[in-house]
Amino acid sequence: MLITILLEAFELGLIYSVLALGVFLSFRTLNTPDLTVDGSIVTGAAISAVVCTAAAQMPPSAQVLMSVLGLILAFVFGMGAGAITALLNTKLKIQPLLAGILVMLGIYSINLRIQGKANINLTNTTTIYGAVEEKMGDFKWSSIVLGIIIVAVIILLLYGFLKTRKGFALRATGDNEEMVRAAGISSDNMKLLGLSVSNGLVGLAGGMLAQYQGYSDVGMGTGMVVIGLASVIIGEVIFGTGSLMRRLIAVALGAVLYRMIIGVALYLGMPPTDLKLVSAVIVTIALAMGMMGGGLSVMKKRSKAGEKNA
Repeated sequence: MLITILLEAFELGLIYSVLALGVFLSFRTLNTPDLTVDGSIVTGAAISAVVCTAAAQMPPSAQVLMSVLGLILAFVFGMGAGAITALLNTKLKIQPLLAGILVMLGIYSINLRIQGKANINLTNTTTIYGAVEEKMGDFKWSSIVLGIIIVAVIILLLYGFLKTRKGFALRATGDNEEMVRAAGISSDNMKLLGLSVSNGLVGLAGGMLAQYQGYSDVGMGTGMVVIGLASVIIGEVIFGTGSLMRRLIAVALGAVLYRMIIGVALYLGMPPTDLKLVSAVIVTIALAMGMMGGGLSVMKKRSKAGEKNA
């Protein structure tokens, strides 16, 4: 029974890995707290659900293609949400935190407009997960295979992008914005690019989540930024932050581990109503572990310096 719960948590964790990679791009790479996440993930889910339901009367092969198109559009519309946040910050000089809150509030109404109602049921609709399960026949955990492939491709693409000149400029903007401007690079454009790609990944995660769980709801984005931050912090603390590739893999694994922790907590009898509280506690513990780890490394350096001087 516990093994089944852990495998189901692993399935869901792979979807949240995409969310975590998006949060990593804004929170760690750009050093920007972006609350747009709570809205853009619903945008991705809404677009994906609408496209899937629109294809309900099409031939099966066309329905599969439409489910893939739904994920692509989820990424594009997520990018749009991130771009609006970046423009509010860079052009109107609104603080990043407040810009994210404004977009998150406004996008709620847009998501309702997209869906036309509070929620959309995809139970009798062909999704990419259903198509893969049908292709793989009796294999029960086909969703895990699909999730691993998608996350692996995203990590490789993100790694390749962050290793380009644009990627280095983006990372430098988060480290030292003034230095980037002195080098003749537009930090505003880098923020626009970073937040767009970040929320594009979040929107893609929303599209995957809607197709996986079989519905899209306008309230499903509440607390998603906390889940993303928890995944990033847990991954970095437990799996390390050596190279860029290691950090990306660590963030993805952090999301999987986070879902497994939640799965075990539910298995042990934790009421689902306490889920948000447990998430906040997990983030607090992970942050404390990170601070303690940093403090220990400083103490070690000081002790080594003292030994050399002695």
